[in-house]
Amino acid sequence: MAIDVRELRGRTLDPEVSAELDTYEATLGEYLVGDLDPDVFRVFRLTHGIYGQRQGGHHQMVRVKVPHGRLDPEQLEVLAHVADGYSRGWGHLTTRQNVQFHFVALERTPEVLRLLASVGLTTREACGDTVRNVAACHLAGACPFEVLDVTPWAEATTRHLLRHPYAQRLPRKFKVNFSGCATDCGQAMFNDVGVVAVRRPHPDGTVEDGFRVFVAGGLGANPHPALALEEFTPREDLLPTVEAVLRTFDHDGNRDNKLRARMKWLVDTLGIDEVRRRVLRERRFLRAVSGWPGGIPAVVAERGDAPAGDGAGGAGTPDLAAPVRFRSADPFQRWVDANVVRGAGPGAGGPASAIAHAPLGDLTAGQFRAVADLQRELGLDVRVTNRQNLVLRDVREEDLRTLHGRLTAMGMATPGAELARDVVSCPGADTCNLAVTQSRGLAQAIGAALEDAGLADVGGVRVNISGCTNSCGQHHVADIGLFGLERRAHGRSAPGYQLLLGGRLGETEVEFGRKAVKLPAKAAAQAVVEVVGRFAADREVGRPSVAGSSGPEVPRRWVPGWPTWPSCSIPTTPPACTWTSARPVRTSSRPGRASAPPDRALPSPVPEAERTRRRTEMPPSTEPIIPRPARPTARR
Repeated sequence: MAIDVRELRGRTLDPEVSAELDTYEATLGEYLVGDLDPDVFRVFRLTHGIYGQRQGGHHQMVRVKVPHGRLDPEQLEVLAHVADGYSRGWGHLTTRQNVQFHFVALERTPEVLRLLASVGLTTREACGDTVRNVAACHLAGACPFEVLDVTPWAEATTRHLLRHPYAQRLPRKFKVNFSGCATDCGQAMFNDVGVVAVRRPHPDGTVEDGFRVFVAGGLGANPHPALALEEFTPREDLLPTVEAVLRTFDHDGNRDNKLRARMKWLVDTLGIDEVRRRVLRERRFLRAVSGWPGGIPAVVAERGDAPAGDGAGGAGTPDLAAPVRFRSADPFQRWVDANVVRGAGPGAGGPASAIAHAPLGDLTAGQFRAVADLQRELGLDVRVTNRQNLVLRDVREEDLRTLHGRLTAMGMATPGAELARDVVSCPGADTCNLAVTQSRGLAQAIGAALEDAGLADVGGVRVNISGCTNSCGQHHVADIGLFGLERRAHGRSAPGYQLLLGGRLGETEVEFGRKAVKLPAKAAAQAVVEVVGRFAADREVGRPSVAGSSGPEVPRRWVPGWPTWPSCSIPTTPPACTWTSARPVRTSSRPGRASAPPDRALPSPVPEAERTRRRTEMPPSTEPIIPRPARPTARR
């Protein structure tokens, strides 16, 4: 059922939203005729989710917030209409469960915002120094191991903080994430506020469901793990706790230096004990404030937060990094093995969830509409995942084959979504002002190289790429992470990547990847193929991930003798620099560790003669040299 755009435009909006959009349109008009300072307008449009692009001019990126990733059919169809009518025919799913549209004309953004508002979507506070989209585990309410369904809690937090006076002009951006159990699929452990559902036993043998709140995590150029605020936060105290953290950050955060303004730096400055003291003091006296958010929020009381399983909280949770073993050559069965998530363990059962693969996080307008049709027809719950796919939930067993057929027709039924072939990437230098490399191009090259090498089905390996150090692609927490770097000489750019290995997230712990080697951009895809090949052949029993394979020796053990970035400057004539060699791989003699023979040939899509040539001379880069604009001092 297609939407009627004329009917949407005629809908009566919430008075507050309508007034806000009138203000946006009027302010944009002032800017376009030159009556508003450009710096003032930049802050204004960022607060409304409108972000400048590398191309300059009036090309804009529109970031749509999708709280906890949940979308309904009408919203999907409006996103399709925006993609077709205002952007370039497709949208981009982000690691924070947003949907982004690029190349939207600034003059047309008021129309886009009104269409989004007509179906309950907003861009308000999606960019800038604000509280960003509240993210949550994409299986919340469907995971048999969760302690609580955090879906209504994420919704309550969104409602409380959207347009909140403290949420709009902060020292820096502020991110909130929810997970229903210690497995932490919702990525609580590296955000400003991370909320994990837990259980507290009492002396009388009863247990109380609640939360453990973590604070001051962050990625970027200097990643920090989130730290526990207190051992247990009762359910009725959760929203006051989140607001108390926000107020403390607003009061004490660094407003003089954007590079040291995130909440993680507040912990570095004051120490975690002092931050805890200030947050808990703020919460204690928050009850005197009008609009005190204590108690059980209305949306939680209305919908309930009972877990899908028995509330074991991760006891017996399957290892999400474990390898998928394909038991059949049948395309349907391979898809079921790799993409369908069923309950396992006590309390399991009921409908399944299926991952719909969106390569590079991109969905065309046609795919948005086709998913909306599927959702209506099969009664599905659709959510965006933090690995840039969609998860289709509440699938009945008898509907799986129908679902697979429809996804196949849509180009979204690739088996192994969220495994090695499913590379996560930020938009990179295609559109971003800050990126120095084309991360999307590398992601495509890695996916193709893994397919050619027969390694795309390897489980326990997740590859994430960012086009700069800011970690929008979350490279720090991937098994294999890469972020863009460049060197310049004689007026030319030499794009490259820093390779990190061993990132890990889970069991309310986070381990950031360790730097292994710097590579020229042209060599990065083959480097990933060789790491995945070595990992697949040298996997330890009981440790099915790169992070679990070696501890501190990850960089030394997994880095073969690859070429690294040229040690000489870039000449103006065809390049003939000599590459330096990375540290050779070491095999282990520790008991229980399977070591690869040093002369074992690794699977590779590149002929040996070509690989040898790459080790002795620097081939010309195929990545176009992009004129580098003046760099801002901090990410907007």
